Amino acid sequence: MLVQSILKSKAEAGVVTIAPGASVSEAAQLLAQKGIGTVVVSTDGQTAEGILSERDIVRELGKSGSGCLSRQVKDYMTAKLVTCDTQSNVENVLKQMTDGRFRHMPVVENGKMVGLISLGDVVKAKLAEVAMEKDALEGMIMGH
Repeated sequence: MLVQSILKSKAEAGVVTIAPGASVSEAAQLLAQKGIGTVVVSTDGQTAEGILSERDIVRELGKSGSGCLSRQVKDYMTAKLVTCDTQSNVENVLKQMTDGRFRHMPVVENGKMVGLISLGDVVKAKLAEVAMEKDALEGMIMGH
């Protein structure tokens, strides 16, 4: 299964982004407003420069207190991004996410973001694939 299958099945297209110069407080408000756990950091809304998660914010709150909320997103974002493209194999993406201990991966084609997939998206797709394989095998065994 390819990443493009996951993107096609997602209800909402597009990627929520925030500028690197925005405050961490603005990022937290955006995460809460959209009901999401991660925001991609991008100056132009098309090129992924980093990623900031709820975990990043909470971790920094625990270390330095509420003063971090007035700092800029770029100060706490993960700048070393792991990305995939629409033709990436879902098994490889799952392995990268598990090994890297992260839950969101930007999907990039020709340097531009075309989507964002979560660990939950990948697991859901794999479960659907396994269920289809099970049904097909049962059908073959039963002679259908």
